[in-house]
Amino acid sequence: MPESAAVPVPPTPPVPLAALLAREDLALRRIAGPRGPDPAVHGAHASEMADPYPYLLGGELLLTAGAHLPGAAAGLDTYCDAYVARIVAAGGAALGFGLAPVHDTVPRALVAACEARGLPLLEVPPRTTFSGVARAVWELMAQARHDGLRRVTEAQQSLAAAASRPDPVPSVLRQLARRTGGRAVLYGPDGTEVAAAGREPGSGTGAALARLARVVRPAGPPPTGTATAPTAPAPAPVPSSATDTTGGASLAAYALGSGRGFVLGIAAPHREAGDHTVAAVAAVLLSLLTGEHRGGPEAARSAALVRLLLGAAPESVAPLLGGDRWQVVHGRPEGRAPDAVAAAALGAALGSPLVDLGEDVVRVLVPGEREPLAQPGWTLGVGAAADPADWPAADVRAARALARARATRAPLVRHGARPALADLVPPDEAEAHARALLAPLDETLAATLRAWLSLHGGWDRTAVALGVHRNTVRQRIARCAALLGTDLDDPDVRMELWFALRQR
Repeated sequence: MPESAAVPVPPTPPVPLAALLAREDLALRRIAGPRGPDPAVHGAHASEMADPYPYLLGGELLLTAGAHLPGAAAGLDTYCDAYVARIVAAGGAALGFGLAPVHDTVPRALVAACEARGLPLLEVPPRTTFSGVARAVWELMAQARHDGLRRVTEAQQSLAAAASRPDPVPSVLRQLARRTGGRAVLYGPDGTEVAAAGREPGSGTGAALARLARVVRPAGPPPTGTATAPTAPAPAPVPSSATDTTGGASLAAYALGSGRGFVLGIAAPHREAGDHTVAAVAAVLLSLLTGEHRGGPEAARSAALVRLLLGAAPESVAPLLGGDRWQVVHGRPEGRAPDAVAAAALGAALGSPLVDLGEDVVRVLVPGEREPLAQPGWTLGVGAAADPADWPAADVRAARALARARATRAPLVRHGARPALADLVPPDEAEAHARALLAPLDETLAATLRAWLSLHGGWDRTAVALGVHRNTVRQRIARCAALLGTDLDDPDVRMELWFALRQR
């Protein structure tokens, strides 16, 4: 077997040779071999065979007392060189030579052979038994396995928590980049970066990772109407994952199972045990999230449909939805502006794909029989279920419910659906009364008065709802009282004004 051939190693967590050398109870001493990257030890095996090759799996620390070495000095150099060559060909990680009772010192011919073949050579003192060395290897391997399982468990918990945030995709990528110590990228179906987090572990890794992502992205179907030769060979199967290295960095790409052509790419300075499991968990979470995410044209069509349903003549397109009554939900994430991925995640959580992303609010049309629940990181306002003709009004009620939720710092507020006293007054008469009563007020004053009355005259809460200073609210309310010529502390006046403002 040639020395350059790849030798498989057991699927066990490796132990750095330096960890064995650091064990004071073993007192091992490195006396030959390369001083470069520390080899990984996958086990310990004691043998006095002249040719240990058939008994090695690869990655072992081979322990010997030298009983098989020829007693005469003649031919020792040739023997040691052939012996070390067979260990290297079998994939041995290092050679440990025990002193006493056969040899008092490590033969120079063996030291020279290990130096020439690049095999680390350790001196095992008389007081250290081979079984003690083997036990130390297994103890270190068990500790490595425990540390790896704990790391994977912690990573799974942090990734799951990140997926529940208002910005789930960027949060998952940030956690993945932190856990791997590199950069995590989500590529869209067209190969562009949709989101990314972390730093590139080296120059040129970004371009190399993008090329690797193309390996696991399936080619699109032929355009409609394109003829395909009946004898054309079937396309080669596309792998679900791929790995590579560049500049010492470890690269990995995973095709997401959403079926939309998204790919997860990871570039890390090195690959550790458990990294594949952590990346697989992230890929599953991102598959679920991107399964709800829409591309640009599809998102535009969905938003256009929602806006049509919330605008004029919604009954003309209501049959497309397959439901009679729907609720409008207004949502606003805490501390940030919403983005397309967060909007899609909110729609998925509420059970509806009908999502409209605005500048600072997300509107979702939810089936009337579904009960919208509070979502972590979001403030929601829910309108009562309404028929198609009342959807514009339901949109307004959801906006008012969101304003009230923000003012009261509640995660979710529902607009009341009980029959109101205003239902007893004909709409045209109520509207005429409202116009006459509120004629002295402009839009700003009317909006301020409505918010102030809806919040029971609370200055601070009204200021929060309107995004102005409390003194501004006081000045506007005083101006309203002066223009209307009435006492706003009178509950009857407040009730009449509230009735008129609702009609307006």
